[in-house]
Amino acid sequence: MPKFKCLIIEDEPIAARVLAKFIEPLAQLEVVATCHHAIAGLEVLQQHPIDLLFLDIKMPQLSGLELLRILKQVPKVIITTAHAEYALEGYELNIVDYLLKPIAEARFMKAVNKALQQIPLPVTPSFDYTTPYIYLKADKKMVQVFLQDILYLESMGNYVKVYTTDKMIVTYQTLQFFEQHLPPELFLRIHRSYIISLNQIEAYSATFVELPAQLKLPIGQNYKVRVLQFLAQER
Repeated sequence: MPKFKCLIIEDEPIAARVLAKFIEPLAQLEVVATCHHAIAGLEVLQQHPIDLLFLDIKMPQLSGLELLRILKQVPKVIITTAHAEYALEGYELNIVDYLLKPIAEARFMKAVNKALQQIPLPVTPSFDYTTPYIYLKADKKMVQVFLQDILYLESMGNYVKVYTTDKMIVTYQTLQFFEQHLPPELFLRIHRSYIISLNQIEAYSATFVELPAQLKLPIGQNYKVRVLQFLAQER
């Protein structure tokens, strides 16, 4: 069962705790962060892929609706507020649902189920080693990535950042999946958070691997023996 990343932006601590309590037993949802003002929430949205946003409206500095207007990529949004007068404006911003405080759990579940029906399921990356490239699901499209261009992959829980020579792609998948499916003669896992391209290694030591542009990635303690033995055989 896929897990969808959630963000709570709520300036009332009690309301934030209620939302977290409602979310906790739901196997499909995982709270990435809880923020008590929109500026902090904006930083999280810029750094992490978020599938579902629980958003208060009246907050200091920047309101929830103002936040939605400045986002380039807007996740599915459930508004949580005590102010019914903003409902029309919220729906004009294409939100999933509008919950009035105090929020009943049954009403909350109805909104979440509605949101989950609208969030697309993650697409499994397409691996075909008769071709020199793979396709990754990112930004609601399938992106072609040539294996020779991949520098390294970085784990973000149920997401992976794929760094290439000219871009970075975030895809909904685990690093373990890539470890199992990428060709082992081309890629090596060196850390719980990193898989590197063997063709991109410029230097290595007992503690790190150096990639182009003097990028140094750590070798994890639990991976050290296997990684160093492998690299010694390859060189």
